Amino acid sequence: MVSHDVQRSRDREAASVREILLTGGNGFVGRHLVPALQERGDSVRVLALPAENTGWLEERGIAVYRGDVRRPETLVAAMRDVDSVVHLAAMMDVWRPMQHYRAVNVTGTENVSRAALAAGVHRLVHMSSSSVYGMGLGLPAHEGFPLAPYPDPYPITKAEADKVVQRMIVEDHLPAAIIRPDQIFGPGDHLHFGRMADRLRAGKGVIVGSGRNALPFVYVTDVVQGLLLGLDHERAVGQAYNIANDRPLTQQQLLQAIAHEIGAKPPRLHVPYRALYAAGYAAERLATVTGSRQRPPITRLGVAFLGTDNRYAIDKARRELGYTPRVTIREGVRLAAAWYRHRDPSAPGPMPAASRPVKQVL
Repeated sequence: MVSHDVQRSRDREAASVREILLTGGNGFVGRHLVPALQERGDSVRVLALPAENTGWLEERGIAVYRGDVRRPETLVAAMRDVDSVVHLAAMMDVWRPMQHYRAVNVTGTENVSRAALAAGVHRLVHMSSSSVYGMGLGLPAHEGFPLAPYPDPYPITKAEADKVVQRMIVEDHLPAAIIRPDQIFGPGDHLHFGRMADRLRAGKGVIVGSGRNALPFVYVTDVVQGLLLGLDHERAVGQAYNIANDRPLTQQQLLQAIAHEIGAKPPRLHVPYRALYAAGYAAERLATVTGSRQRPPITRLGVAFLGTDNRYAIDKARRELGYTPRVTIREGVRLAAAWYRHRDPSAPGPMPAASRPVKQVL
Protein backbone atom coordinates (compact mmCIF):
# COMPACT_ATOMS: atom_id res chain seq x y z
CA MET A 1 0.00 0.00 0.00
CA VAL A 2 1.38 3.43 -1.01
CA SER A 3 1.82 5.92 1.83
CA HIS A 4 0.20 9.35 1.66
CA ASP A 5 3.63 11.03 1.49
CA VAL A 6 4.74 8.87 -1.46
CA GLN A 7 1.44 9.45 -3.24
CA ARG A 8 1.70 13.22 -2.73
CA SER A 9 5.24 13.11 -4.13
CA ARG A 10 4.01 11.20 -7.16
CA ASP A 11 1.17 13.65 -7.64
CA ARG A 12 3.61 16.56 -7.57
CA GLU A 13 5.84 14.83 -10.11
CA ALA A 14 2.86 14.11 -12.36
CA ALA A 15 1.73 17.72 -12.10
CA SER A 16 5.20 18.92 -13.12
CA VAL A 17 5.15 16.92 -16.36
CA ARG A 18 4.38 19.31 -19.18
CA GLU A 19 2.71 18.53 -22.49
CA ILE A 20 4.80 20.19 -25.18
CA LEU A 21 3.96 20.46 -28.86
CA LEU A 22 6.71 20.85 -31.44
CA THR A 23 5.75 22.09 -34.88
CA GLY A 24 8.33 20.89 -37.36
CA GLY A 25 9.61 18.49 -34.73
CA ASN A 26 10.52 15.91 -37.36
CA GLY A 27 13.34 18.08 -38.69
CA PHE A 28 17.01 18.51 -37.81
CA VAL A 29 16.56 20.54 -34.62
CA GLY A 30 13.57 18.44 -33.56
CA ARG A 31 15.68 15.28 -33.68
CA HIS A 32 17.85 16.78 -30.95
CA LEU A 33 15.14 18.63 -29.00
CA VAL A 34 12.73 15.68 -28.67
CA PRO A 35 15.19 13.46 -26.75
CA ALA A 36 16.24 16.40 -24.55
CA LEU A 37 12.62 17.06 -23.58
CA GLN A 38 11.92 13.39 -22.94
CA GLU A 39 15.05 12.97 -20.84
CA ARG A 40 13.89 15.66 -18.45
CA GLY A 41 10.42 14.13 -18.15
CA ASP A 42 8.28 16.24 -20.49
CA SER A 43 5.54 14.66 -22.58
CA VAL A 44 6.09 15.53 -26.24
CA ARG A 45 3.84 15.61 -29.25
CA VAL A 46 4.78 16.64 -32.80
CA LEU A 47 2.88 18.30 -35.61
CA ALA A 48 4.03 16.75 -38.90
CA LEU A 49 2.89 17.05 -42.48
CA PRO A 50 0.59 14.25 -43.68
CA ALA A 51 3.23 12.67 -45.94
CA GLU A 52 6.19 12.90 -43.54
CA ASN A 53 7.92 9.73 -42.37
CA THR A 54 7.72 9.89 -38.58
CA GLY A 55 8.81 6.37 -37.73
CA TRP A 56 11.57 7.42 -35.35
CA LEU A 57 9.13 9.59 -33.39
CA GLU A 58 6.63 6.79 -33.04
CA GLU A 59 9.41 4.45 -31.85
CA ARG A 60 10.09 6.93 -29.05
CA GLY A 61 6.42 6.98 -28.07
CA ILE A 62 5.79 10.47 -29.44
CA ALA A 63 2.21 11.32 -30.36
CA VAL A 64 2.21 12.53 -33.96
CA TYR A 65 -0.53 14.88 -35.14
CA ARG A 66 -0.88 15.30 -38.88
CA GLY A 67 -1.45 18.85 -40.02
CA ASP A 68 -0.06 21.90 -41.77
CA VAL A 69 0.70 25.31 -40.28
CA ARG A 70 -0.88 26.85 -43.39
CA ARG A 71 -4.24 25.30 -42.44
CA PRO A 72 -5.45 26.60 -39.06
CA GLU A 73 -8.14 23.95 -38.70
CA THR A 74 -5.46 21.22 -38.55
CA LEU A 75 -3.83 22.83 -35.51
CA VAL A 76 -6.80 22.57 -33.14
CA ALA A 77 -6.40 18.93 -32.14
CA ALA A 78 -2.62 19.21 -31.81
CA MET A 79 -2.97 22.18 -29.43
CA ARG A 80 -5.58 20.61 -27.16
CA ASP A 81 -4.37 20.27 -23.54
CA VAL A 82 -0.90 21.56 -24.42
CA ASP A 83 1.14 23.56 -21.88
CA SER A 84 3.81 24.88 -24.25
CA VAL A 85 4.59 25.07 -27.95
CA VAL A 86 7.95 25.24 -29.69
CA HIS A 87 7.44 26.52 -33.21
CA LEU A 88 10.20 25.11 -35.42
CA ALA A 89 8.31 24.59 -38.68
CA ALA A 90 9.66 26.72 -41.52
CA MET A 91 10.33 26.64 -45.23
CA MET A 92 14.01 26.94 -46.11
CA ASP A 93 16.57 26.01 -48.74
CA VAL A 94 14.07 25.32 -51.52
CA TRP A 95 13.79 27.29 -54.74
CA ARG A 96 10.24 28.57 -54.38
CA PRO A 97 8.49 31.91 -54.97
CA MET A 98 8.21 34.43 -52.16
CA GLN A 99 4.49 33.71 -51.69
CA HIS A 100 5.26 30.07 -50.87
CA TYR A 101 7.76 31.14 -48.22
CA ARG A 102 5.32 33.67 -46.78
CA ALA A 103 2.54 31.08 -46.58
CA VAL A 104 4.66 28.84 -44.34
CA ASN A 105 6.99 31.18 -42.50
CA VAL A 106 4.74 34.19 -41.93
CA THR A 107 1.11 33.08 -42.19
CA GLY A 108 2.02 29.72 -40.66
CA THR A 109 3.63 31.43 -37.68
CA GLU A 110 0.58 33.62 -37.16
CA ASN A 111 -1.70 30.57 -37.42
CA VAL A 112 0.32 28.70 -34.79
CA SER A 113 0.39 31.75 -32.51
CA ARG A 114 -3.37 32.28 -32.76
CA ALA A 115 -4.06 28.59 -32.19
CA ALA A 116 -1.84 28.73 -29.09
CA LEU A 117 -3.78 31.73 -27.78
CA ALA A 118 -7.12 30.01 -28.42
CA ALA A 119 -5.93 26.88 -26.63
CA GLY A 120 -4.70 28.82 -23.59
CA VAL A 121 -1.09 27.71 -24.01
CA HIS A 122 1.19 29.01 -21.23
CA ARG A 123 4.30 29.51 -23.37
CA LEU A 124 5.18 29.65 -27.05
CA VAL A 125 8.81 29.62 -28.13
CA HIS A 126 9.29 30.83 -31.68
CA MET A 127 12.53 29.85 -33.39
CA SER A 128 13.53 32.80 -35.52
CA SER A 129 17.00 33.25 -37.07
CA SER A 130 20.05 35.49 -36.81
CA SER A 131 19.55 36.12 -40.54
CA VAL A 132 16.79 38.62 -39.63
CA TYR A 133 19.49 41.23 -38.89
CA GLY A 134 21.12 41.19 -42.31
CA MET A 135 24.69 40.50 -43.40
CA GLY A 136 28.06 42.12 -42.86
CA LEU A 137 26.95 44.59 -40.19
CA GLY A 138 30.48 45.44 -39.06
CA LEU A 139 29.92 44.72 -35.35
CA PRO A 140 28.17 42.04 -33.27
CA ALA A 141 24.40 42.39 -33.69
CA HIS A 142 22.39 42.53 -30.50
CA GLU A 143 18.65 42.11 -30.04
CA GLY A 144 18.01 45.83 -30.33
CA PHE A 145 19.32 45.98 -33.89
CA PRO A 146 16.69 46.71 -36.54
CA LEU A 147 15.54 43.71 -38.55
CA ALA A 148 16.98 44.38 -42.01
CA PRO A 149 17.27 40.96 -43.65
CA TYR A 150 19.22 40.17 -46.79
CA PRO A 151 16.85 40.30 -49.82
CA ASP A 152 16.14 36.58 -50.13
CA PRO A 153 12.85 34.77 -49.39
CA TYR A 154 14.07 32.90 -46.32
CA PRO A 155 15.56 35.79 -44.27
CA ILE A 156 12.84 38.20 -45.41
CA THR A 157 10.02 35.91 -44.29
CA LYS A 158 11.78 34.93 -41.05
CA ALA A 159 12.06 38.63 -40.21
CA GLU A 160 8.38 39.13 -41.02
CA ALA A 161 7.43 36.16 -38.83
CA ASP A 162 9.59 37.53 -36.01
CA LYS A 163 7.66 40.82 -36.25
CA VAL A 164 4.34 38.97 -36.24
CA VAL A 165 5.23 37.34 -32.92
CA GLN A 166 6.48 40.67 -31.52
CA ARG A 167 3.22 42.34 -32.51
CA MET A 168 1.09 39.60 -31.00
CA ILE A 169 3.06 39.75 -27.75
CA VAL A 170 2.10 43.43 -27.45
CA GLU A 171 -1.41 43.44 -28.91
CA ASP A 172 -2.73 40.01 -27.96
CA HIS A 173 -0.61 39.27 -24.88
CA LEU A 174 0.83 36.19 -26.54
CA PRO A 175 3.06 34.53 -23.89
CA ALA A 176 5.94 34.04 -26.31
CA ALA A 177 9.72 34.08 -26.35
CA ILE A 178 11.72 34.52 -29.55
CA ILE A 179 14.96 32.60 -30.04
CA ARG A 180 17.29 33.79 -32.83
CA PRO A 181 19.97 31.16 -33.41
CA ASP A 182 22.97 31.38 -35.71
CA GLN A 183 23.29 28.87 -38.53
CA ILE A 184 22.82 25.53 -36.80
CA PHE A 185 25.11 22.58 -37.45
CA GLY A 186 25.80 19.18 -35.96
CA PRO A 187 25.03 15.50 -36.57
CA GLY A 188 22.19 15.24 -39.07
CA ASP A 189 22.90 18.60 -40.69
CA HIS A 190 22.69 17.99 -44.42
CA LEU A 191 22.12 21.67 -45.19
CA HIS A 192 25.28 23.37 -43.90
CA PHE A 193 27.85 20.85 -42.71
CA GLY A 194 26.86 18.11 -45.15
CA ARG A 195 27.10 20.37 -48.19
CA MET A 196 30.41 21.91 -47.19
CA ALA A 197 31.85 18.47 -46.48
CA ASP A 198 30.58 17.13 -49.82
CA ARG A 199 32.22 19.99 -51.72
CA LEU A 200 35.50 19.55 -49.88
CA ARG A 201 35.55 15.81 -50.53
CA ALA A 202 34.87 16.46 -54.21
CA GLY A 203 37.78 18.91 -54.37
CA LYS A 204 35.42 21.81 -55.14
CA GLY A 205 35.92 23.83 -51.99
CA VAL A 206 36.90 27.47 -52.40
CA ILE A 207 37.52 30.36 -50.05
CA VAL A 208 35.37 33.41 -50.69
CA GLY A 209 37.55 36.50 -50.51
CA SER A 210 40.28 36.57 -47.88
CA GLY A 211 38.64 33.92 -45.68
CA ARG A 212 39.29 35.97 -42.55
CA ASN A 213 35.60 36.76 -41.96
CA ALA A 214 33.75 35.18 -39.04
CA LEU A 215 31.15 32.55 -39.93
CA PRO A 216 28.06 32.49 -37.69
CA PHE A 217 27.69 28.86 -36.65
CA VAL A 218 26.27 27.38 -33.46
CA TYR A 219 26.18 23.73 -32.44
CA VAL A 220 22.75 22.14 -32.33
CA THR A 221 22.77 21.20 -28.64
CA ASP A 222 23.49 24.83 -27.74
CA VAL A 223 20.38 25.78 -29.71
CA VAL A 224 18.45 23.13 -27.80
CA GLN A 225 19.75 24.72 -24.59
CA GLY A 226 18.47 28.11 -25.76
CA LEU A 227 15.04 26.71 -26.65
CA LEU A 228 14.72 25.02 -23.27
CA LEU A 229 15.64 28.25 -21.51
CA GLY A 230 13.00 30.01 -23.58
CA LEU A 231 10.48 27.42 -22.40
CA ASP A 232 11.45 27.50 -18.73
CA HIS A 233 12.61 30.96 -17.78
CA GLU A 234 9.90 33.38 -16.66
CA ARG A 235 12.00 36.32 -17.79
CA ALA A 236 11.96 35.03 -21.38
CA VAL A 237 8.29 35.93 -21.96
CA GLY A 238 7.99 38.87 -24.31
CA GLN A 239 11.70 38.87 -25.13
CA ALA A 240 13.99 37.96 -28.03
CA TYR A 241 17.38 36.31 -27.53
CA ASN A 242 20.35 35.61 -29.77
CA ILE A 243 21.57 32.06 -29.31
CA ALA A 244 25.02 31.89 -30.82
CA ASN A 245 28.63 31.03 -30.16
CA ASP A 246 30.62 34.16 -29.37
CA ARG A 247 33.92 32.50 -30.33
CA PRO A 248 33.36 31.86 -34.04
CA LEU A 249 35.90 30.50 -36.48
CA THR A 250 36.83 32.37 -39.60
CA GLN A 251 35.68 31.01 -42.93
CA GLN A 252 39.15 29.65 -43.66
CA GLN A 253 39.54 28.10 -40.21
CA LEU A 254 36.16 26.39 -40.43
CA LEU A 255 36.77 24.95 -43.90
CA GLN A 256 40.20 23.73 -42.85
CA ALA A 257 38.74 22.12 -39.72
CA ILE A 258 36.06 20.30 -41.71
CA ALA A 259 38.58 19.16 -44.32
CA HIS A 260 40.89 17.83 -41.62
CA GLU A 261 38.13 15.87 -39.89
CA ILE A 262 36.78 14.23 -43.05
CA GLY A 263 40.19 13.52 -44.57
CA ALA A 264 39.91 15.97 -47.46
CA LYS A 265 42.36 18.55 -48.74
CA PRO A 266 41.68 22.03 -47.38
CA PRO A 267 40.73 24.62 -49.99
CA ARG A 268 43.52 26.86 -51.26
CA LEU A 269 41.78 28.75 -54.04
CA HIS A 270 40.57 32.22 -53.06
CA VAL A 271 37.80 33.54 -55.31
CA PRO A 272 37.03 37.27 -55.22
CA TYR A 273 33.74 38.02 -53.47
CA ARG A 274 32.37 40.24 -56.25
CA ALA A 275 33.11 37.68 -58.96
CA LEU A 276 31.40 34.86 -57.07
CA TYR A 277 28.46 37.11 -56.18
CA ALA A 278 28.01 37.93 -59.88
CA ALA A 279 28.10 34.20 -60.66
CA GLY A 280 25.38 33.65 -58.06
CA TYR A 281 23.22 36.30 -59.69
CA ALA A 282 23.68 34.67 -63.11
CA ALA A 283 22.81 31.23 -61.72
CA GLU A 284 19.66 32.60 -60.09
CA ARG A 285 18.56 34.33 -63.29
CA LEU A 286 19.07 31.14 -65.28
CA ALA A 287 17.02 29.13 -62.78
CA THR A 288 14.23 31.72 -62.94
CA VAL A 289 14.17 31.91 -66.74
CA THR A 290 14.12 28.12 -67.13
CA GLY A 291 11.46 27.68 -64.45
CA SER A 292 13.68 25.36 -62.46
CA ARG A 293 12.43 24.18 -59.07
CA GLN A 294 15.96 23.22 -58.04
CA ARG A 295 18.01 25.66 -56.01
CA PRO A 296 20.97 26.88 -58.11
CA PRO A 297 24.35 25.44 -57.09
CA ILE A 298 25.47 28.97 -56.23
CA THR A 299 23.33 31.85 -54.97
CA ARG A 300 23.96 35.41 -53.86
CA LEU A 301 22.72 34.54 -50.37
CA GLY A 302 25.17 31.65 -50.15
CA VAL A 303 28.06 33.83 -51.28
CA ALA A 304 27.10 36.61 -48.86
CA PHE A 305 26.81 34.12 -46.01
CA LEU A 306 30.26 32.64 -46.66
CA GLY A 307 32.04 35.82 -47.63
CA THR A 308 30.87 38.48 -45.15
CA ASP A 309 31.79 38.94 -41.51
CA ASN A 310 28.86 38.12 -39.21
CA ARG A 311 28.89 38.09 -35.42
CA TYR A 312 26.06 38.11 -32.88
CA ALA A 313 26.07 39.28 -29.27
CA ILE A 314 24.78 36.86 -26.64
CA ASP A 315 25.18 39.11 -23.59
CA LYS A 316 21.43 39.34 -23.05
CA ALA A 317 20.92 35.56 -23.12
CA ARG A 318 23.88 35.09 -20.78
CA ARG A 319 22.63 37.72 -18.34
CA GLU A 320 18.90 37.00 -18.30
CA LEU A 321 18.68 33.28 -19.04
CA GLY A 322 22.03 31.90 -17.94
CA TYR A 323 22.82 30.72 -21.47
CA THR A 324 26.40 29.84 -22.29
CA PRO A 325 27.74 27.95 -25.31
CA ARG A 326 28.88 24.51 -24.19
CA VAL A 327 30.28 23.13 -27.45
CA THR A 328 33.11 24.94 -29.21
CA ILE A 329 32.89 25.22 -32.96
CA ARG A 330 35.97 23.00 -33.36
CA GLU A 331 34.47 20.29 -31.14
CA GLY A 332 31.19 20.63 -33.00
CA VAL A 333 33.01 20.07 -36.28
CA ARG A 334 34.58 16.91 -34.86
CA LEU A 335 31.19 15.57 -33.74
CA ALA A 336 29.47 16.47 -37.01
CA ALA A 337 32.30 14.90 -39.00
CA ALA A 338 31.90 11.64 -37.06
CA TRP A 339 28.23 11.58 -38.12
CA TYR A 340 29.21 12.44 -41.70
CA ARG A 341 31.71 9.59 -41.91
CA HIS A 342 29.25 7.17 -40.32
CA ARG A 343 26.53 7.95 -42.87
CA ASP A 344 29.09 7.37 -45.66
CA PRO A 345 31.52 4.62 -44.63
CA SER A 346 33.65 5.36 -47.70
CA ALA A 347 34.54 8.78 -46.29
CA PRO A 348 38.10 8.77 -44.93
CA GLY A 349 38.91 9.81 -41.40
CA PRO A 350 41.05 12.73 -40.28
CA MET A 351 44.24 13.32 -42.25
CA PRO A 352 47.41 12.06 -40.51
CA ALA A 353 49.61 14.81 -39.08
CA ALA A 354 52.27 14.33 -41.77
CA SER A 355 49.68 15.02 -44.48
CA ARG A 356 48.43 18.30 -43.03
CA PRO A 357 49.24 21.45 -44.95
CA VAL A 358 52.24 23.28 -43.52
CA LYS A 359 50.36 26.59 -43.22
CA GLN A 360 47.32 25.13 -41.53
CA VAL A 361 46.12 27.61 -38.89
CA LEU A 362 44.28 25.19 -36.61
